[in-house]
Amino acid sequence: MEAIIKSVRIAGMQAAVPPHRHSYVETPEFFTQEEADKVYASTGIHSRRILPTHLCASDMCLAAAESLLENLGWEASSVDVLIYVSQDADYALPATACLMQHRLGLPRTAACLDVSLGCSGFIYGTWIASQLLNSSSGKRALVLCGDTSSRHLLPEDRGTKPLFGDAGVATALEFDPDWPDSYAVFGTDGTGGQHIAVPAGGRRHPTMPEKESWDEPTHDRLYKDSRLQLNGAEVFSFTLKVVPKLVKETLALANITADDLDMCVMHQANAFILEHLRKKAKIDKEKYLIDMADFGNTSSASVPLAICHKLTDFFDGEPKKVLLGGFGVGWSWGAIVADIGKMPAGIVEIADDFPPLQLAQ
Repeated sequence: MEAIIKSVRIAGMQAAVPPHRHSYVETPEFFTQEEADKVYASTGIHSRRILPTHLCASDMCLAAAESLLENLGWEASSVDVLIYVSQDADYALPATACLMQHRLGLPRTAACLDVSLGCSGFIYGTWIASQLLNSSSGKRALVLCGDTSSRHLLPEDRGTKPLFGDAGVATALEFDPDWPDSYAVFGTDGTGGQHIAVPAGGRRHPTMPEKESWDEPTHDRLYKDSRLQLNGAEVFSFTLKVVPKLVKETLALANITADDLDMCVMHQANAFILEHLRKKAKIDKEKYLIDMADFGNTSSASVPLAICHKLTDFFDGEPKKVLLGGFGVGWSWGAIVADIGKMPAGIVEIADDFPPLQLAQ
């Protein structure tokens, strides 16, 4: 599907990460030093940030949003839309976005909703929020993306444990009738759903305790099925099949070529995969951001996190034409070509004593 986004600009970004850093390269556990070095060479991941268990992805997003509103000088009462993109909702219900509205002090007239997407989630969330602004009286939106991907992993899984980190980001959007159009392309293929999956925990395979205790085989099955199951070979095959075409189609919709881009930031899945994508899409190295080393794969947060980490000075002058893309779990993919002007962007560390988001009493 193709979409043209009119009259909406990205006004700012802010990321929040835990202070707790874990590196398999510096302190190998079930890797030898040689194995850890190979993990780094193939993935580009040196360390990850891990959130304490008493906090959730929503808390990182709240910390990012509070900092972003302050940096922009926006009153919370001026925000009309909040989209929370996460695969780690705080509760089975209500929607986390509703609790965020109350915590941030957004007006009761605000439209707030959750979107359960992973790697493509930032692109989808930005598009949804933009369309809501375009079709309403709203002028400002927050897109909050965050996941605690490290909690989905089997402790003994050497294939996934070094890859995933925790982060939350906030992106501010503002209606501006004079801003240039943005161009977006989206796609979905549910036949790939089983290749990045956590089978248990929803209504299909619930982990809600029964009155009677589970027997040992059931407990063992639910323990494993409540953790990430990832088929790396299928992910790689899907990525090389779909994403270069996604880039080509998005550039064509925007009526530009890769040479017209000032920067391309894709979902930070794996440095090896990203470099293959760059070559297939024929994008120059200096216009293509790979930023895996310090945070790992942070799911829906990875694109704005990379921008906040590496491109704060890049967006400090005249507008730049950028391509932002996400792809993965679902299978789901999307990309946007947009002009991004001068904006605040940065990273804060969320304190361990950050007040967690809770149901209002």
